[in-house]
Amino acid sequence: MPMLGKAALAMWWDVSPDVREELEHWHAHEHVAERLSIPGFLRSSRWTDASGGEGFFVMYELSDHDVLASAPYVARLNAPSPWSTKMMPLHRNMVRTQCEVVHSHGAVTARHVLTIRCSPAAGQQEKLQRQLGDLGASVSQLPGIVGLHVLRHQAPAIAATTEQKIRGNADRAADWIMVVSGYDRDALQKLGDAELSNARLETLGAIAETQRQLFVLAYTAIPSDVHAL
Repeated sequence: MPMLGKAALAMWWDVSPDVREELEHWHAHEHVAERLSIPGFLRSSRWTDASGGEGFFVMYELSDHDVLASAPYVARLNAPSPWSTKMMPLHRNMVRTQCEVVHSHGAVTARHVLTIRCSPAAGQQEKLQRQLGDLGASVSQLPGIVGLHVLRHQAPAIAATTEQKIRGNADRAADWIMVVSGYDRDALQKLGDAELSNARLETLGAIAETQRQLFVLAYTAIPSDVHAL
């Protein structure tokens, strides 16, 4: 199934090992339930670094981009719970990107995802968008791969929130994001080294230097899975 809506919130961060257990508990049993109680939040998925590192990739699928500036969401961002207030400063190297869904081919939630963060080269945005659409249709059908999804950053028109200030007001954002889903880690790795390598993406219209990482699924939920907070 393609992404559930027309927008997404995609985030990367890491935490120190001494707080990881509590952060995962908070995220699964308070934060996800809180977010999925907001109208327009359709699914939450959390992956962890496939190599055993300290990083996370989290994605919320949203009905549309307006959800990111909606009154219920902004109210939550400006009134974090005591537990959230404790956890927010522990997110390190936060990359938090509000996105439009540009392309969505195949499934989203799978055992593994490969995330690639890139930008279009000067004057190449339309070419990159077209080429990634063509590539997604074919890649999502390869053995071991089940989906390829392309997101593009679009910041909502809202002021810095209380949560952001607690984290230190230094959130970064990706520009374009590819989320490639699969059940075979080796197939994803080979795809990243070949069809989605930096050299190959450059021919499609992307800047050659990209950031990529493999993750393994930890938890996914839709609103009916959790108790609203």
